[in-house]
Amino acid sequence: MKRRDFVINTTLTAIGASLINPLSGLAETPVTHLNSEDVSPRAALANDFPLNFLAVGDWGRNGEYDQTEVAKQMGLWAATHPNNFVISVGDNFYPLGVVSENDPLWHYSFENIYTAHSLQCDWYPVLGNHDYGSDPEAQVRYSKVSRRWNMPALYYTKEVNLAKDAKALFVMIDTDPFLFETKKDYVEKQMEWINHTLANASADVKWKIVVGHHPYYTVGPRITNYDTLTMRKAMTDVFEKHKVDVYLSGHDHSLQHLKPAGYTHQFISGAGSELTHVTAGIDYSKFQASEHGFMYFSVDPNRFHASVINVDGTVIYETTLTK
Repeated sequence: MKRRDFVINTTLTAIGASLINPLSGLAETPVTHLNSEDVSPRAALANDFPLNFLAVGDWGRNGEYDQTEVAKQMGLWAATHPNNFVISVGDNFYPLGVVSENDPLWHYSFENIYTAHSLQCDWYPVLGNHDYGSDPEAQVRYSKVSRRWNMPALYYTKEVNLAKDAKALFVMIDTDPFLFETKKDYVEKQMEWINHTLANASADVKWKIVVGHHPYYTVGPRITNYDTLTMRKAMTDVFEKHKVDVYLSGHDHSLQHLKPAGYTHQFISGAGSELTHVTAGIDYSKFQASEHGFMYFSVDPNRFHASVINVDGTVIYETTLTK
């Protein structure tokens, strides 16, 4: 008998032999202590992909323009589908980024919006043009404040194991400086790093995924504007030379899958809040929608599966790239 039970029982005996201990039945029942994974419905989630992640962009508007509604669907999706992390493709805080790691916008646009238990996972962000309105380095420093915000630098890499001798490589880049001649030295240094990182990827890297804010192709309102053409000039040869499988971006506020000439597929997941229009019938577009939503990717050594989910939780497009 545990000491706790002994004290209770002797106390009751002293009060009166006819009094029944209401805890006596519990003392005879074995107790099993379960951790959160055991009791969570997520413990039963499974598919045959070792890596699954969400991607959302252009979202930081204090919950407005359906940001809250998209966040709710992301939480519902991640509660019923395996999910390892979330990638944010930039414009994390409108209108002008955050001034510090203590800016109230962290609560108004992030912590108090993406509140679902299933979204309390690692987030891997890149910066967008609006994030440069104040202090972009504040989003790096916030990594030491928030357990789930993981941004170790303005550009960085992440490797994920898919199987024995099989990995996915994520190259997270900082695209806004590409648009300014005054940041030429910074861009040259970053381009040297991008080329070195892709060229020296280990032999077991099966998928090379570059993540940035600005697209190099789009069927949104920036089809031929300076931003898109600048990124196309900078990145096309890099993507082709290093056989980059996927470029994931935002900036245009829509959901797109594009396949321009060459090796690389582009996905735009910029519909986390305010929307912009898309143009149908362009030959390199496989899918486009001006709808609020996000993307969900499942990856194994031979397959890269993409699902596009709108604000109603409906899958409006799916495709699988294969090796």
